[in-house]
Amino acid sequence: MSVEEKLKAQFPDTVYTALAPPDRHPGFKYKGFHPGRVTRLPRGHVKEPGYQAFPVDVTWEEDQAIPMRDGVKLYADIFRPADESEKVPAIIPWSPYGKVGTSTLDYDNMGPWRIGIPYQHLSGYETFEGPNPAEWCSRGYAVVDVDARGSGHSEGNLMFWGEQAGLTCSDDAVDIYDTITWISEQPWCNGSVVMAGNSWLAISQLNFASRFQHPNLKAIAPWEGLTDLYAHQVCRGGIPKPAFFELILRGSAGVGKAENIGAMAKSRPLFDKYWEGKQIKPEDIKDIPMYLTASYSTGLHCDGSFKAFELAQTSRKWLRVHSTQEWHDLYRPEATDDLQRFYDYYAKGNQNGWEAETPRVRLSLLGYDGSVTKTIVERPEEQWPPAQQHIRRYYLDAATQSFSAVKPVDSASIAHEGHSLTASSDFTLTFDKYTELCGRPFVKLYMSSNVKDDFDVVVQIRKVSVSGELLESLNWSPMPAPGPKVPNVNVVKHLGQQGMLRASHHVSLQPRASEDDVPVYDHRSREAITPGKIVPLLIPIWPLGVVFEAGEGLMLRISGHDMSLPETESLRLTAPADDNEGQQTVYTGGEYESYLAIPVIKG
Repeated sequence: MSVEEKLKAQFPDTVYTALAPPDRHPGFKYKGFHPGRVTRLPRGHVKEPGYQAFPVDVTWEEDQAIPMRDGVKLYADIFRPADESEKVPAIIPWSPYGKVGTSTLDYDNMGPWRIGIPYQHLSGYETFEGPNPAEWCSRGYAVVDVDARGSGHSEGNLMFWGEQAGLTCSDDAVDIYDTITWISEQPWCNGSVVMAGNSWLAISQLNFASRFQHPNLKAIAPWEGLTDLYAHQVCRGGIPKPAFFELILRGSAGVGKAENIGAMAKSRPLFDKYWEGKQIKPEDIKDIPMYLTASYSTGLHCDGSFKAFELAQTSRKWLRVHSTQEWHDLYRPEATDDLQRFYDYYAKGNQNGWEAETPRVRLSLLGYDGSVTKTIVERPEEQWPPAQQHIRRYYLDAATQSFSAVKPVDSASIAHEGHSLTASSDFTLTFDKYTELCGRPFVKLYMSSNVKDDFDVVVQIRKVSVSGELLESLNWSPMPAPGPKVPNVNVVKHLGQQGMLRASHHVSLQPRASEDDVPVYDHRSREAITPGKIVPLLIPIWPLGVVFEAGEGLMLRISGHDMSLPETESLRLTAPADDNEGQQTVYTGGEYESYLAIPVIKG
């Protein structure tokens, strides 16, 4: 019985959706199916005008079949230096996004100005969020671009990550193991394999490394992923958010079906065995060298990236917290040079000083556009969060919509419409000296709702200028346009970190060692809240890193809706997507100890 069959037996309600075949998908840039075709791409070859020319001669093997232990065949495109005088290591980008630029997802369509990625930095042969074959072949590596099971012409059905149906491993992890074995035995390979890529490509690396060790896998570079599908994305705070996964499903092409995660979020809103099977446990990553990146601007991967670094037990791990959008960072020449140094050390045995000279953490702190403070870029640190971090508590005062260092004596309240795209209750804090924040903030709010027996709460931390203006962080520099003219999508413009909680899930709060610990929920249970009843809600906020000059400050916004910008224009809401009704009221002072806890590292 296959993993999929066992999954269906344990979770018979699992929803599968038929995928559009690659040759009939309306957005897929189909290149045909050419098993075993070999093409020589000569030095100077350009796929399309404006793209990078190949610096060296490259051999391109199309749709190479890679056999899996269960008889399924996966198909990969292999790019390797045509000069075969030396065997080379191989880089695997693992995803369902399509080989050789065939994906419906691309940088021209996912945001303005190609996310600041010059055409000359890419050859057009790379998979979405994966390494550029022209670049890496010129650096002495092969790129083996695999269509994951169920995607493209690879056989089987597309499944999400995790340990399914009580098995010892997942299809995805087993497939990666078998692929590494196959690659390491190829005559052009020196026996060393590494993995690379953002998002799905990063998650696949973490999933594999948490379940297996392979003697030929020398290093991984999960540049921004997640480790808990439920908590980090599809039901963050216990609030089902299927829209992004519906986008991924619509954009996927394959000959079979795909597990419909968005539908499962709707039918299984509590954390259960199904979602537990999707979890990745970084604490089980014991030995493999890891080079991770993280950023604050992503609405998908921020918390998972930091979690992976914090929890992984390997002693050989490095984190670079960069200040730009993740795709922009992925193809920066400086980032590529740095990643090559990491790979060269472990996959080629080059004694280039990587372990001795590379800071364990390189920390960026955002200054925000229009601020008098400048962004701090990749400052060396020994750990994350930095050792000097301490939690500082500020109490909300609804009477003045501000904060104080001590709890206000008198109680007060403020209300906003829960089912609204614009309404919020706002509180402002001003710093009287230079201040750096880094880590995970959280809030404790006493709240009620006057109509339904449940309500969703979203909080957001915004940076405020000396003059009281809400600031925005632009995701790379220089931008082709000034801040006010930059489109309002999250891949280009970051507003501030958020926290979310479905109020009925407050009963699933896990025990805390101290009141300064960030709250964690298991989301396994809920308890209806009588309309009008005041309940304390502890809401964790995703990691932030922000720098303030004296006179600048922050605003805490409290609402019933997601206040971040849409990841892409196609996800923009024209009406509220929540189920809230009526007013949400925030209570402060007196018996209501509503406060914001912020992680301070300086000031």
